[in-house]
Amino acid sequence: MKIDNNIPYKIYLDEKEMPKAWYNLRADMKNKPAPLLNPATLEPMTFDDLIPVFCDDLVKQELDDTTPYFEIPEEIRDFYKMYRPAPLVRAYCLEEKLGTPAKIYYKFEGNNTSGSHKLNSAIAQAYYAKKQGLKGVTTETGAGQWGTALSMACSYFDLDCKVYMVKCSYEQKPFRREVMRTYGASVTPSPSMDTKIGQKINAEHPGTTGSLGCAISEAVEVATSTPGYRYVLGSVLNQVLLHQSIIGLETKAALDKYNIKPDVIIGCAGGGSNLGGLIAPFMGEKLRGEADYEIIAVEPASCPSFTRGKYAYDFCDTGMVCPLAKMKTLGADFIPAPNHAGGLRYHGMSSTLSQLYEDGYMKAVSVTQTDVFAAAEQFARVEGILPAPESSHAIKVAIDEALKCKETGEEKTIVFGLTGTGYFDMYAYEKFHDGLMSDYIPTDEELEKSLAKLPKVEK
Repeated sequence: MKIDNNIPYKIYLDEKEMPKAWYNLRADMKNKPAPLLNPATLEPMTFDDLIPVFCDDLVKQELDDTTPYFEIPEEIRDFYKMYRPAPLVRAYCLEEKLGTPAKIYYKFEGNNTSGSHKLNSAIAQAYYAKKQGLKGVTTETGAGQWGTALSMACSYFDLDCKVYMVKCSYEQKPFRREVMRTYGASVTPSPSMDTKIGQKINAEHPGTTGSLGCAISEAVEVATSTPGYRYVLGSVLNQVLLHQSIIGLETKAALDKYNIKPDVIIGCAGGGSNLGGLIAPFMGEKLRGEADYEIIAVEPASCPSFTRGKYAYDFCDTGMVCPLAKMKTLGADFIPAPNHAGGLRYHGMSSTLSQLYEDGYMKAVSVTQTDVFAAAEQFARVEGILPAPESSHAIKVAIDEALKCKETGEEKTIVFGLTGTGYFDMYAYEKFHDGLMSDYIPTDEELEKSLAKLPKVEK
C-alpha cells in the first residue's frame, strides 16, 4: 500500500479549530426553499403557528433563511468535544483493493456512543428544550440512531424522552432499542394503539410495518397534547440541516489544511440531514460561484424520493397533521418496504435539498439493498469499520465512482460521509450473508397511487 507521507492517514482538527458557528446554507440560495404551509389555511407557517410544536429558539432557526451563521452555544460546543472533531480518513486500503487512481476520503461520524451523526443535532435540540424549561420531548426514529442520540442528549439535560420507533425497526433492532431505554427513554413501536393517529393508521393498513411518516404523526400528537413537551425531529427540517453543517465545516477545514480540493462529494439521503450537513460549505461555494463540485445524493431504490418522487407540497407525516412542505415526495400515504436502512425510509426529502436538486446543483442515484450490503461488506473487510446500512449507500456509489476513475485513468478526489456504525444492524447483515435479503422496488402504479393523494396546493 502506497501512502502519501504528506497526507495523514487520518486528518484531525484540534479543539481550537472546531467550528464555533453553524452555517445556514439557505442564506446563499437565490431560490429559497418554499415555506412550510399551514394545512388548514395553506398560508405560510408563522412563528406563532410553530411554537406549540417546536422549541422557540428552534423555530427561529427554522424560519431564518437570511442569516448565514448561527453561533453554537458554549454548552453545546463543550458537549461536542466529547467526540468532535471527527476524523477525515483517507481510505488507502480501499483505494488499493479497487486498483483505482482516485483518492477516497470519508468523514467518520460514528465515534460516539449513539453511533452516528445524529448526536450533532440531538444535543442542540435538547439544549434549547432545557433552556425553555420544558419537561421533555417526543420524537420518531427509524433505524434507531436518532432515537439513541436524542435519548443520550435528554439524559444529559435531565429531560424526559418519548420515542416512537418504526415497527419493523423496533423488531429488527432490539439492541438499539435497549440503548435508548438505558438512557431513560420510553420506546413505543409505531404505529401503536396509544394514539388516535396510530389507531387510525392500523385500521387503514392492518399489519403494517410502519414508516417514519407514521411515527412522526404519533410523536407530534403526544407532544401537542402533553403540557411541557415539544416535538423534535432528526432530519428533514432546516434547523436540523443547520446543526449538521458542523460535519461539512470540519470536513472542509481538514481538506483545506492540506490544500485538498474534492471533485465528488457523496452522501446517503433519506430525509437529508447528514447529506445537507456534509455538503453545506461546499454547496455554499458552488452557490456563490467560488468553486464547483459534483454532489451526489444516494437513496434506496425501495424509497426513491429524489429519483422518482414529485416536487410538490405534501404532508410531512402519514397522519397528515404536520405542516405541508414543498419537497421531492412519494406521497405521505406511501409506506416503504421494510428494508434494513431504516433511517432512509421516509417518503419525502428536505425542502432545502429538494430546491437545490430542482435547480440542478446536485444529482441523485438510487441503489438496491443487496448491492448496498455487498459494498458494506467490501468496505468492512478492507477499512476495518462495519458501516451502518444507511452509510453504505454512500459507500456503494463512492466505490462506483472510484471504479469509473480506474476505467478512465482520472485521479479524482472523492469524499463521502460515513454517518455511523452498523454494530446494531447484525440482523440485516445475517440476512445478507444467508442469502435471504431481497430487493424491492415500487412499481409506477404503486407510486402513482400515493402521489394521487397529494394535497391540492396552488403555490
